Amino acid sequence: MNKKMEASQATIGQLIAVSRTLFAQKGYNQTSLEEIVDQIGMTRGALYHHYKNKKDLFRAVLLQIQEEIGQKVAEEADKTDDLWEQLLIGSVTFVKEACKPDIKQILLLDGPSVIGWQDWREMDEANSQYHLQQQIELLQEKKILRSYDCRAMTALISGGLNELALYLAEQEAVGLDLDDLIRRQLEGFKKHG
Repeated sequence: MNKKMEASQATIGQLIAVSRTLFAQKGYNQTSLEEIVDQIGMTRGALYHHYKNKKDLFRAVLLQIQEEIGQKVAEEADKTDDLWEQLLIGSVTFVKEACKPDIKQILLLDGPSVIGWQDWREMDEANSQYHLQQQIELLQEKKILRSYDCRAMTALISGGLNELALYLAEQEAVGLDLDDLIRRQLEGFKKHG
């Protein structure tokens, strides 16, 4: 990589890092591009060289968060070789990560409204749902899960996990046993006997 490309990547990294902090703390609507470029010490023109507008920059931040959550889910799930436990651990990890204070504002509260519901769903399908569907297909191949339509099952489980994360992000659920709640939901898809 030449020096110009390295400098460009460093600038993009700074823009995403500063934007992510501000979007998480203040929300999308309360964060201005001027505030972002002032913190970095650049001009709006320099920002527009990399992103066409605030929404485009937000999308890059959202994508980074989705990729990080996917990596964290995979790391936690890979701590066991038990395919069923991997599904459970991955599901719980997703909800816990999505509800973290520095993530929930961007991923759950602003994400769907800023980039639009359809675009948000497409990003979710390319990240979280993609990995979930792979795990479900593997569990069905091993005859651990019932043989429902895999995409429908993925949509149902993913939607439930997203809604649970949104519920938890909007209020404090005192005494909620997240592991047990998710385990009980997923057990309905498990083959018994």
